[in-house]
Amino acid sequence: MPPTSPSVGRRAVLGAAAAVAGAVAGLPTTASAAPASAAPSRSRPLDLPGGGDLGPNVIVFDPATPDIQARLDEVFRQQESAQFGTGRYALLFKPGTYNGLNAQLGFYTSIAGLGLSPDDTTINGDVTVDAGWFNGNATQNFWRSAENLALVPVSGTNRWAVAQAAPFRRMHVRGGLNLAPDGYGWASGGYIADSRIDGQVGPYSQQQWYTRDSTIGSWLNGVWNMVFSGVEGAPGQTFPNPPYTTLDTTPVSREKPFLYVSGSEYRVFLPEKRTGARGVTWGNGTPRGTSLALSQFYVAKPGDSAATLNQALAQGLHLLLTPGIYHVDRTIQVDNADTVVLGLGYATIVPGNGVTALRVADVDGVRLAGFLIDAGPVDSPTLLEVGPTGASRDHSANPTTVQDVFVRIGGAGAGRATTSMVINSRHTVVDHTWVWRADHGTGVGWDTNRADYGVVVNGDDVLATGLFVEHFNKYDVQWFGQRGRTIFFQNEKAYDAPDQAAIQNGSVKGFAAYRVGDNVTAHEGWGLGSYCYYNVDPTIVQHHGFAAPNVPGVRFHNLLVVSLGGNGQYERVINETGTPTSGTSTTPSTVVSYP
Repeated sequence: MPPTSPSVGRRAVLGAAAAVAGAVAGLPTTASAAPASAAPSRSRPLDLPGGGDLGPNVIVFDPATPDIQARLDEVFRQQESAQFGTGRYALLFKPGTYNGLNAQLGFYTSIAGLGLSPDDTTINGDVTVDAGWFNGNATQNFWRSAENLALVPVSGTNRWAVAQAAPFRRMHVRGGLNLAPDGYGWASGGYIADSRIDGQVGPYSQQQWYTRDSTIGSWLNGVWNMVFSGVEGAPGQTFPNPPYTTLDTTPVSREKPFLYVSGSEYRVFLPEKRTGARGVTWGNGTPRGTSLALSQFYVAKPGDSAATLNQALAQGLHLLLTPGIYHVDRTIQVDNADTVVLGLGYATIVPGNGVTALRVADVDGVRLAGFLIDAGPVDSPTLLEVGPTGASRDHSANPTTVQDVFVRIGGAGAGRATTSMVINSRHTVVDHTWVWRADHGTGVGWDTNRADYGVVVNGDDVLATGLFVEHFNKYDVQWFGQRGRTIFFQNEKAYDAPDQAAIQNGSVKGFAAYRVGDNVTAHEGWGLGSYCYYNVDPTIVQHHGFAAPNVPGVRFHNLLVVSLGGNGQYERVINETGTPTSGTSTTPSTVVSYP
């Protein structure tokens, strides 16, 4: 996203378009757990225990906890403007009713209920994201989340003014939801899944949004790109005016794993896979799926080495990453089928020595969820790999899911990676990711935080629902697998290209934001957008946002490109199709159907 200083010109253009731990600790976070194995082995280190304390930055409340509001406010004061800070917090509410709360969420803060259903945990009050810290500009309200709660907003409408990497999952709002900041300033989000909003959802100034497998009372408006799949109450298909892309169902979905309490014990619920999904999973009470005891997880703490995490995985334990930053000097290797790697409070993995942060074998049913990978200062060839090169096993019955897994190159410090996320395993579902080469913060520059490629998909039958990929030096997304599908794509080309030559792709002006490989014969996308803001050299021309083979089986629905204030221009939308963007206008150029 844009520079914070000295200029926020890109956001002005968008506007024109439309140690707290100890002091703050609540109830104890220790859960009883038996060790994974009590028998030491002479041939290897002692087995690591499963379960245990969730650490000081997981703050657990119940309805009898005193001074809840003061504790929430203290975390918020610390995190409100700490965009690249080191604080990480998870605020967890045991089932029950809480009155008169306003949980304001800052950076790297997650709030969640600990029931099996959102309605088990009711807040008579609000969970608020606003943009006072940035003068009413919500376009940098990244890295925060709300899950598994019922809200009864004080005013009748809850405010959730977010940008990327800020999921709203398994929420029940007994009222309306306002997605814009106070004053209806600039906003650039966002993602809702498995949620019920009884009243109206008002995007107002939000440029784009994706809502999946939910139920809403009504939807107010759209700026550039509003996409719905499996949403009861969604507006009808009307792109480009209003810019609604509506699919009746989601082809495949499997909701994110979540922590809950059963009696005095913590467990992790694993929702089952759905095909042709529509509406919420919890509408009739207990959701369908299975669960794991916390004793089946290695409860990781910041400071744990990659060797320790790999030992736990090799033992057959799952990983629960408690809030904090994990520096790893070797790859975290997930080799066992059905392994869960679940982060709390935006747990962050930073690879050293140019290693890949996390790699998954070509096995069934791995679930990666709820963590951030931050590139290290030495170039990593890749940061996340799902399946090895050439993976070909059929995982249709039990796919790997990648959910709320975010990748960042630069911003918090020097970072470099050639390719951020590589998907080799068939049938993988990437459900909400933001893969971001930073355009502001520390360690930012065309060659400083160099990252040529964002997401590369080699596996067949991969589905992406909610794909946000921005600012890469070359292609943001390259898709080489057959029968791939993307529902909603949001992209900005890199702002900081120094000149036309820097982005020249042979005879083509610029690298497409989303490229389908020349040998692909079947691919489909719905609701895809690419924006350019070449503020270093506004004369740069980007030939098109999308590139794909012109064959009958490669189909796109509802594409758009936007030039922000005339800082760069697109000549076409996809291949040689679509009209150029026009001057300083932020009016999208659209293609409703291709070919």
